[in-house]
Amino acid sequence: MSLPTSTFVTYSAVGNREDLSDMIYRIDPVDTPFMSGVDKEKATAVNHEWQTQALAAADSANAQLEGDDPNTNTTTPTIRLGNLCQISYKVARVSGTQQAVDHAGRDNELAYQEMLKGLELKRDLETILCGTNQAKVVGNTTTPRKSASVLSWVVSNTSKGTAGGAADPAAADGTGTRTDGTQLAFTEVRLKTVLSSIWSNGGKPGTIMTGAFNKQVFSTFTGRSTAIEESKSKKIVASVDAYESDFGKLKVVANRFQRPRDVLVLELDKWAVAYLNGRNMISIPLAKTGDSDRRQILAEYALVSRNEKASGGVFDNTTS
Repeated sequence: MSLPTSTFVTYSAVGNREDLSDMIYRIDPVDTPFMSGVDKEKATAVNHEWQTQALAAADSANAQLEGDDPNTNTTTPTIRLGNLCQISYKVARVSGTQQAVDHAGRDNELAYQEMLKGLELKRDLETILCGTNQAKVVGNTTTPRKSASVLSWVVSNTSKGTAGGAADPAAADGTGTRTDGTQLAFTEVRLKTVLSSIWSNGGKPGTIMTGAFNKQVFSTFTGRSTAIEESKSKKIVASVDAYESDFGKLKVVANRFQRPRDVLVLELDKWAVAYLNGRNMISIPLAKTGDSDRRQILAEYALVSRNEKASGGVFDNTTS
């Protein structure tokens, strides 16, 4: 078969209109399970502070004389803790010409870019809060302030590498960082050790967060050592979304923005993100300096560790 002579075809045509879909497709993840799961607070100063309280240890020898004139028991003072508000932002800038022309997939280019920068900033915050090994930094005119991350607070209930200098932060006050050690396999025994320690300290964790590799390792733990095939629904179940421990049921969540080597065991209501008053993911129009418009998407925030003894972590896990 051949093309008839003088047939006018698209290959030589000029002026055919383009066929550009009015949709834009994006797959980059924007789910932030840590930020979505913890509380939000309002900060009114750069150094956001709170207090924790501990009770005296249970006294098994508390037997008293009848008619005794008692002495006052020692009072346990509160502990005052704090974290610094960190500033993070993204800036969108669009030329006047680009704003004026017709667009496919969006009506307003600046608004579209502003939305994208907001999503990117949200991903940054999730990474900073639970995916970095970061201590708080006071900052100055040349050094930005930094807010201590989850890894800087978790001290009391941990399982870590046995070699390579692995060490928890020196104190649960956000001033230190973890010392990563030689990696070893994530096991159910290690997880149970952390859960037992948290329970002994009074915590009631409800969430376990892992990276991709150790989420799959988790699915091989006891009770799901082999996949379950449901013949009626033609479905194979090989995942674990909840873990029924001796100390309660925990939700198992994969988090793309935490370090793959860490498994975090969290009582989420004992964590919060405090946003400085009026600076929670806000859009600020910047001064016009030419034929373009700019928007700054900004957050000023601090991680609040209401009581780190309610959480823990299995650290220094292998990731492949």
